[in-house]
Amino acid sequence: MTGTAAAEPRLIDPRLSRSIAATLLPGFVGTTLPDWLARRLRDGLGGVCVFGPNIVSAEQLRALTDAIYAANPDAIVAIDEEGGDVTRLHYATGSPYPGNAVLGRLGDAGRTESVARRVGTELRAVGVNLDFAPDVDINSNPDNPVIGVRSFGTAPEVVAEHGAAWVRGLQSAGVAACAKHFPGHGDTAQDSHLALPVVDSSVAELRRRELLPFQAAVAAGTRSVMTSHILLPQLDAALPATFSAPIIEGMLRGELGFDGVVVTDALDMLGASGERGIPEAAVLALAAGCDLLCLGTENTDQQLTDIVAAVACAIDAGRLDATRVEEAAARVLRLAADVRAESSPDTAGARVPDALAPLDADEADSVIPAFEMTPAAREWLRSGQPDAAVVRLDTVANIAVGTAPWGPFAEIATGATDDAAATFRARPAVVLTEADSPAELPAGPVIVIGKDNHRHAFARTAIDRLRAAGGDVLVVDMGWPGDDRRYADVATFGASRLLGRALLDLFLRGS
Repeated sequence: MTGTAAAEPRLIDPRLSRSIAATLLPGFVGTTLPDWLARRLRDGLGGVCVFGPNIVSAEQLRALTDAIYAANPDAIVAIDEEGGDVTRLHYATGSPYPGNAVLGRLGDAGRTESVARRVGTELRAVGVNLDFAPDVDINSNPDNPVIGVRSFGTAPEVVAEHGAAWVRGLQSAGVAACAKHFPGHGDTAQDSHLALPVVDSSVAELRRRELLPFQAAVAAGTRSVMTSHILLPQLDAALPATFSAPIIEGMLRGELGFDGVVVTDALDMLGASGERGIPEAAVLALAAGCDLLCLGTENTDQQLTDIVAAVACAIDAGRLDATRVEEAAARVLRLAADVRAESSPDTAGARVPDALAPLDADEADSVIPAFEMTPAAREWLRSGQPDAAVVRLDTVANIAVGTAPWGPFAEIATGATDDAAATFRARPAVVLTEADSPAELPAGPVIVIGKDNHRHAFARTAIDRLRAAGGDVLVVDMGWPGDDRRYADVATFGASRLLGRALLDLFLRGS
């Protein structure tokens, strides 16, 4: 969605044009740098955001980032690599890391910091200098369709401790962190990719809960903070957080004292541009105090032309101060200079591990204490059930996660041949989606594996039918489980490849 192109300003001063360009962070289609994007970078474009479909291998990604820096040595190269369900670097195979919810449940901030440093080391090796992590939203609503296991937990103190640890670990590897989604996306049942969520919290409630993790991230030195496309009517009844000066300048800058780069969540999301288009969204975000505008996943040269024209026209019309744009550009350039100066000897020569390499067995074993299992599940696992069939519930992935492989299916897809993988691979399997209406389901015993089972009617129906048939049914939820544990005998609080590996080992050896 691009919106209507702005009227051409009288004349865009070259210095102003370069300042506007420095605030823009588009995505693109393909695995090599397009000519139009290289030209934009040479003309001062702030940087590029890399997504899963832009990545084939670590070597290819390094070549891509080298091309970006050749066009603009001051470029930001950003990525969404949360080290769990949301992964871009491991988009083809699934993440080898546990994910935030499991780290929060394990309760070891030192381990969280270590995981973040490993993620940062991998990113630095492929030329990424800004990671849109950690997610420091508090998952206070179990029906949240977009945060869930991306959160460190439901307790503000836990999220604050682990969010700060992630910031320290990531930035120790020379990659800038980005705490998100300010002032908190956890207490909503809507996805801002698809709608404009409303969170009717007071300032006092936000200070008591949502703001604590952001305060901790700022204290830990996070280089950037990402805004949310959420309407908080008790703070700003007219505009969502990304476009709200009271929230960005008043709360984030004034109250929390943050002086780094404020990044928008993607402006192609319906919560931002659904009613106004991306060019106008860019104007409003800059006016509110944002510095770096994440534009989306598949942007075009024409879109950037429209955005630059819209910002210049807003300045001509007096809706936006040119000094505000220059301030934003200066912050972005300062961030790029800072992370470029922090390339350390122990990360400069680092490599991304082979995507198909076996996962560390001890690390997979160490995440199992974070799982929740009912007494009936423990008994089911102890009994072995070697003949159990598998029902895989494939829900529509939210846009943040995408279509990366998940759970034990990700591990099996890598070609793992150990006993646990071989046993699982040999089980009869049925795949169900929301579009399916199967006349037959396997007779028990059955292992059902899905994500956020309680939120999807087709998943609940399938599970209810299997239980009603009287067979032995073990239901695994690799998302964030609801209160009704009929749909989560085993809850793993994440679906990364590492957690899938742990689940396979649990099936083989029992509880």
